[in-house]
Order: sequence, then C-alpha cells, then structure tokens
Amino acid sequence: MSSEMTDIRAEIRLLRDEVQQIRDRHLVIEKRYAGTLESLKILTHQSSESAKRACRAAELAAESTRKSAETARLSLESHVVEAAELAAEAASAAAQAAMEAAAAASAASAAAAEAAARQAEEVALQSAAEAAEATRRATEAAAEAVKMASLAAQAIQRARQKQGK
Repeated sequence: MSSEMTDIRAEIRLLRDEVQQIRDRHLVIEKRYAGTLESLKILTHQSSESAKRACRAAELAAESTRKSAETARLSLESHVVEAAELAAEAASAAAQAAMEAAAAASAASAAAAEAAARQAEEVALQSAAEAAEATRRATEAAAEAVKMASLAAQAIQRARQKQGK
C-alpha cells in the first residue's frame, strides 16, 4: 500500500510540475502576444498618420498645380509663352507629386487595414477608416492636379498656335 501511495504522490508531483510548466509557457506567450498587439497598434496609428500626411501633400500639390496653371494662363495673356511653358511644367510636376502622394496614402491605408484586420479592435478600425478617408481625399486632389496640368498644357498649345499664325 505504501508503494502505491508513493507512486501516486510521485505522479501528483509530476502533474504539478507539468501544470507549472504550462502556466509558465502561457505567461511567456501572453507577454509576446501583448507585445505584438502593441506593435500592431503603433503600426496602425503610424499608417493612419502617413496616409493623412500623404493626403496633405497631395492637396498641397494640387494647390500648386492650380497656381501654376493660373500663372500659365496669365503669362499667355501677356504673350510670355516661355514663362507659361515653365508654369505648365511645374503644374505637371505637381500633378505627378499629387499622384505619388495618393499612392503613398493608399499604401498606408492598406497597412492600416491589414493591422486592423489582425487586431479587430476599435482603435485600429478607426485608424484604418481615417487612412481610407485620407486616401480618398489624396486621390481626389491628385485627379484635380492632373486636370489643372492638362488645362495648362492646352492653354500653351493654343498660345503656340496663335504665335504661329
């Protein structure tokens, strides 16, 4: 009987040790999970901020394009074709910058959405939604910039045709 009790006690000690090892592993995994989750939160926030900044850059580029197109139009009225051409080139460059900014906003938005999908937390979902809105605005600004650059180029074409006559 005492041999059986000794065996049972030994089994209980082994089970206790196993349970303790499982608890220890669980704590390690939990700490790693918490660290990963915190990293994802930071990534989501940074992605959202990147999208907002790219959106602002696209809006500024669109404003630059509008001003360059207006400069080109005013220069043409004064028959300063070379200045108008330079303004049109600036408008084109600003339009390209706006498109790049829109692409950056889109990439940041995708990263925020990916992080939100992994986290499924309200903060991440809100950041992803903000990034998506920033992307929409950046794309809108880029489209406006392209339109303005195109109008400037058309105005220069008309001026060249008038000069040739």
